[in-house]
Amino acid sequence: MRDDEQMPEAPETPEVAPAPENVKRRDALKSLAAAASLPILASLPGSEAEAQQAAPKPAAAAAPQAKADPNAWRGPRGDAWDPDLIKPKKDWPRKLNATEIATLAALADMIIPADAKSPSASAVGAHHYINEHVSAPGENYARDLVRVRGGVSWLNLESQKRFERPFVRLTAAQKTAICDDICYTPKAKPEFQAAARFFSLVRNLVATGFYTTDAGMKDIGYIGNKPMAKWDMPPAAVLKQLGLD
Repeated sequence: MRDDEQMPEAPETPEVAPAPENVKRRDALKSLAAAASLPILASLPGSEAEAQQAAPKPAAAAAPQAKADPNAWRGPRGDAWDPDLIKPKKDWPRKLNATEIATLAALADMIIPADAKSPSASAVGAHHYINEHVSAPGENYARDLVRVRGGVSWLNLESQKRFERPFVRLTAAQKTAICDDICYTPKAKPEFQAAARFFSLVRNLVATGFYTTDAGMKDIGYIGNKPMAKWDMPPAAVLKQLGLD
């Protein structure tokens, strides 16, 4: 990609505002991840009897119908784009090359670096999660692939332009200097707008990949997905305060 070329456009990625000066970037990302882990209530269809009453009556068959399979799946179905967990399809080939993967690993560690409590994003494979995401079949994933590939190319060209070496070989201060110019789309200069949209997409994917691993869940204190020998009711005072006594 030449310096005067613009990266291909793709749908906007929800922007995350920068954290206040007294709040660390990791803490802001942890808050978002913790909020995402709360249970989501979904509307489910009515009872099977209600569904049968609402459905049109089939025409009488000339021959007796076979009995329904008692083991057949009767639960709610997902949308067309949801994965089929009952009959999963074969995995898809990955499309990013080794240079792109290495660049994304370096960028992921700028977004979520290691600290005393948790490993870095690349240590748990967040960059491989990005490769899986952008390689998936479907129009939306194909657009993300264009944005990620264009952004990685821009990142290395900008690194060569400023510091005469690729992004993975920059110092932490040099990487920060570039990331500071593209980390928040509303404040990015016009010449950095496309790169800022790329950074926004990668930041969201890195946070998703990191905070859905065991290390990421431990980092935010998520205690789900574990068997419990017993479950104690909340204290009586709490139930009373909530009007549930």
